[in-house]
Amino acid sequence: MEHFIENIEIYLTYFVEICTVLLELCGIVVLLAAAGKCFYQWIKGARTLRLDLAQGIALSLEFKMGSEVLRTVVVREWEELGILGAIIVLRGVLTFLIHWEIKHEEKALEKEENAVTNETEETQI
Repeated sequence: MEHFIENIEIYLTYFVEICTVLLELCGIVVLLAAAGKCFYQWIKGARTLRLDLAQGIALSLEFKMGSEVLRTVVVREWEELGILGAIIVLRGVLTFLIHWEIKHEEKALEKEENAVTNETEETQI
């Protein structure tokens, strides 16, 4: 029975490590896709560039934070748990700051659109 449990633990460790790598890979792909899209928008002169880039970074961080949370399943020592906890806190703070930036960028774009709309209405009158 002990041998069976040890085997399950080994398989679980491998499974978690594979899933962690896949989540990290997803985060990298999302970040690269967002950067590529925003580079194209920058060339075209789009106004929503900062907002789109911030949203891509935030989504990428969510994938990376998910991989760190999953990694806590196989942590064996307190030192590793402390390091993972610090990484999760730092990524959480970064995500919070990026979401704050997104909110302010959306408000700025909305004000800009309202100003353009009001200006076109005044010229039509």
